Amino acid sequence: MAYREEFQQGAKSGSEGGVDVPVRAPEPAPADVAAPKAKKGFGKKPVLLAVVAAALGFGSYEGHEWWTNGRFLVSTEDAYVQADITILSAKVSGYVSSVAVTNNQSVKAGDLIAKIDDGDYRFALQSARDKLATQQSAIARIGRQIEASRASVSQAEAQIAAARAEAERAESDYARQQQLARSDYTSRAALETAKANRDRADANVKSAQAAFAAAQANVEVFSAQRTEGQRLAAELQTSVEKAERDLTFTEIHAPVDGVIGNKAMEVGTFVQPGARLAALVPMSSVHVDANFKETQLASLKVGQKVHIEVDAFPDTDVVGTVESVSPASGSVFSLLPPENATGNFTKIVQRVPVRVSVHPEIVQQGILRPGLSVVVDVDTRTSAEPEKTASIKE
Repeated sequence: MAYREEFQQGAKSGSEGGVDVPVRAPEPAPADVAAPKAKKGFGKKPVLLAVVAAALGFGSYEGHEWWTNGRFLVSTEDAYVQADITILSAKVSGYVSSVAVTNNQSVKAGDLIAKIDDGDYRFALQSARDKLATQQSAIARIGRQIEASRASVSQAEAQIAAARAEAERAESDYARQQQLARSDYTSRAALETAKANRDRADANVKSAQAAFAAAQANVEVFSAQRTEGQRLAAELQTSVEKAERDLTFTEIHAPVDGVIGNKAMEVGTFVQPGARLAALVPMSSVHVDANFKETQLASLKVGQKVHIEVDAFPDTDVVGTVESVSPASGSVFSLLPPENATGNFTKIVQRVPVRVSVHPEIVQQGILRPGLSVVVDVDTRTSAEPEKTASIKE
């Protein structure tokens, strides 16, 4: 108050003297300065309390969630959708004459994919059939020769019988002539003629027997030729079947149901056996390969329930089942497996592929596509018995 009065008196005296004296504003009292600071600090306290309460609540929620569920889940982000992709290849060479599919087209087993020009293969088939027909005619001819040889055998048998009968008659005649010659009732010339007839009859018997043996040998020879011809005909029949098979290979059909992708052929393309034409992805075989750390394998069992989060569909929970565990880590099956017995050793946690199956009903919806990245959570509380169904939870 004293300060204010002095200031007012000084201002009044300056004004009366005709001189403008600048008026200085009164300085705030110390109590007036401290009052706003106290109000500002008091306003921050509710905000800090709210933040602390929210943090405690969030921490309590997360802790409860981990205690009830999280500690029972074995997770990995190193997981991808896979499928048993079939590579369609050519088995014969030639120019592609037509293509019946396009990329991303669904096909059924047996559907025509492409066709190779079959002109040369039709000629090869006809040539093989003609050779087989010629050989079959040769076999028929040999069969007739066998029949003729068997007739010759029968004829030789009859000639042997006739020769033996003639030999017996000649032997009897010679015996009579010998007896008559002892009694001088016949001439020496008659005796010699009877002897000659006997010798000639014996020779005829031997000749007939030789002819019989030759006829039998001819039968055996022709039988062997027919067997040889039949075996050659079998080879030619195989050639015909191979030509027919090569002709069927000019049409490429889908072996399984699936979707065509990575088509690498067009009309006019010349293909060689083994050339890659397209990839066929059977959607029914889609599964997930999850690479778990070796430190996580102790909790994994076949048949456990799996939650699959697809990066492409973050709001979709796909439920699957642990189907199998790889017999070795991924590094063992690599092209150049590590050799830890040489050089300096650094321990690296290995990963083991685990196959997760998904119910076909989910696969048919097209959510899972080979190559997609997924996050896999295995619920170790579930039964180790394989589940037969799975579902999607939105």
